[in-house]
Amino acid sequence: MKLLRHGPKGHERPALIDSDGQVRDLSAVIADLRAESLTPAGLARLRALDASKLPVVAQPGRVGLPWAGCGKFVAVGLNYADHAAEAGLPVPAEPVLFTKPTSCMVGANDAVVLPQGSSKSDWEVELGIVIGSKARYVAEADALQYVAGYCIVNDLSEREYQLERGGTWDKGKGCDTFGPVGPWLVTADEVADPQDLALWLDVNGRRWQQGSTRTMIFGVAGLVAYISRFMTLLPGDLITTGTPPGVGLGAKPQPVFLKPGDVMALGISGLGEQHQVVHAWDAALLDG
Repeated sequence: MKLLRHGPKGHERPALIDSDGQVRDLSAVIADLRAESLTPAGLARLRALDASKLPVVAQPGRVGLPWAGCGKFVAVGLNYADHAAEAGLPVPAEPVLFTKPTSCMVGANDAVVLPQGSSKSDWEVELGIVIGSKARYVAEADALQYVAGYCIVNDLSEREYQLERGGTWDKGKGCDTFGPVGPWLVTADEVADPQDLALWLDVNGRRWQQGSTRTMIFGVAGLVAYISRFMTLLPGDLITTGTPPGVGLGAKPQPVFLKPGDVMALGISGLGEQHQVVHAWDAALLDG
């Protein structure tokens, strides 16, 4: 299934996409797509529906976050060897973990608003893993059983805040709007192999990133198992898994960073596309 939420901020309605590509309203079935909807029992209930009998949403309008109530947003850094090389950093022996606050999460096509004083904001197309079952000290061989589905994440990063201002990476990763997610949550049964997905990202029509999850250093199952050693993963939690090369920080002969008016387009095979316009700081864009 492809699950989504649509409508104005704070008033999104749950929906799914049927086999003909039509958006079907789920409001009469569930009040919202939340963590409990992503458990095995919750997904089984949705799969049992006859989608052809659900109301068609003729004009979905804004696409919001695919599910509400994400508890944790865990991120993995330097998970592609060629990206580590362009960043001038060694290939990690173990996954590099950091967190993004859930307040950074926005819909797939919502505005990206640069933080005040930003001069080095950057893009990163990534595969997101959405947890469906409580995971604690799980074995890698069993780890995919705990995954509800997958989605696209743009792990936006303010490089000055991240790398030049001391402390952890988090301060450059958690700015408002720096976590576009979606447009859909695609359930795990529709993704034959999460280690064989093509990723791409364009800025102003120029292709900057082109890669595949085949070249991850640490794969999806390994990441779920590894992270579950350090924290309990719960339904609705999101793991974003690192980016292939081609970020602005690594551009030659000099880095290239986002500026107001830039347009990003990014996608992952089978998971849809995102489109974002970059704006200068404007609180109204965050709260409207």
